[in-house]
Amino acid sequence: MKLRDDEKAMLFGEAGPAVKWAIEHQLQVGRMFDAEDMVQVSQAHMMADPESLGEAGVNFTEKLAADGAKVCIPMITDPRGVDLSCYAPIGQNEGMANLERRFVAACQEIGIMMTNTCINYQTIMPPVFGDHVAYGDTGVVIYSNSVCGARSNFEGGPSALAAGLTGRTPRYGLHLDVHRQASRRYHVTKTPQDLMEWGVLGATIGRMAGSYWEVPVIEGIEAAPTSDQLKHFGAAMASYGSTPLFHIVGITPECRVLADVGGDILNVTEIDDNATATLKQPFNAKGEAVDVVVFAAPQLSLVEMGQLASLCGGRQRSETTDVIVCTSSQVYSDATAMGYISAIEAFGGRVLVGTCFYQQYAREIGEANGWVRLLSNSAKIVNILGGYGYQPALASMEACIASAEKGEIVQ
Repeated sequence: MKLRDDEKAMLFGEAGPAVKWAIEHQLQVGRMFDAEDMVQVSQAHMMADPESLGEAGVNFTEKLAADGAKVCIPMITDPRGVDLSCYAPIGQNEGMANLERRFVAACQEIGIMMTNTCINYQTIMPPVFGDHVAYGDTGVVIYSNSVCGARSNFEGGPSALAAGLTGRTPRYGLHLDVHRQASRRYHVTKTPQDLMEWGVLGATIGRMAGSYWEVPVIEGIEAAPTSDQLKHFGAAMASYGSTPLFHIVGITPECRVLADVGGDILNVTEIDDNATATLKQPFNAKGEAVDVVVFAAPQLSLVEMGQLASLCGGRQRSETTDVIVCTSSQVYSDATAMGYISAIEAFGGRVLVGTCFYQQYAREIGEANGWVRLLSNSAKIVNILGGYGYQPALASMEACIASAEKGEIVQ
């Protein structure tokens, strides 16, 4: 890889041992993907919950901090694994909390902003068109690439941290024009309506595309979706297909017309009600008792919190069904001021701040609370949680609240 003089200085250790580690790590990644050089990035976003890190990962981060590591660009974090103001009530233990505390302290010493969110494009500082960034969370990457028109690959935790320390990342993949052209073309026969339906459509396309290197372009969407709809659409697509970029004709910024992304020369695959029904079928559990209803993955926006609060008003969850809501600290403060948190809590819901359900020791808290049958309106989370010992089901936000009230799944 070609290195600039300042990058060579980093490699020679002139910026300290932490930056030397970072540039060495980036060179290994870049060589693996045949990157020719580095590209400067304006932001970094790291996914590093304590369940994934473990003792070794926390020790490593603490050593970097002790070596004087400091980020040189704005760097933020994905949801945490422990809400330190509310962990024992959901079945997390002191060991989990202490690991979290240590990691947070190390990150703060390095200069990382503990935003703890996977919706930074809605709450912090969304990247702009053509902006090169180094983002980790799959939902963040696909939204930023597709809706904002920024440029990022999926950066693993160490790679995102390295980018924060060096201010650059290897120039490969979606940092290059050639990899942003469409390779799969889909025509949607029916525009989704609610968030669950947008997630199911995204999941269907992701499963069909099936590869990080495929770029879907979608026709047939009749009106511009909301930010939350595109959030669920992209997060599910990334979950089911490892997809980091999509285009929607006439809506996303790189695709005013099909020819802009090379979609006019591709064969068309129709996506109808049968295709989406096939994806939903394994998650239909109408009439079964539900242990926990989860609103997360992605974290809820302020608009979603308002919608949820409105549905909860004047109702009460069943004693046999728990309700967990995950949002960011940025949204939580506004939602508190607007009365949304009190309405959700009056219903019997528990609002967790700065976490996401599947990143917070989901198996352990499920076992601690006896949660098996789980219901959500997130197509992403039901795809993930089957591997954590749950039996997941999928329904709209309205049906989720009605199910929590009744104690069994309604459609």
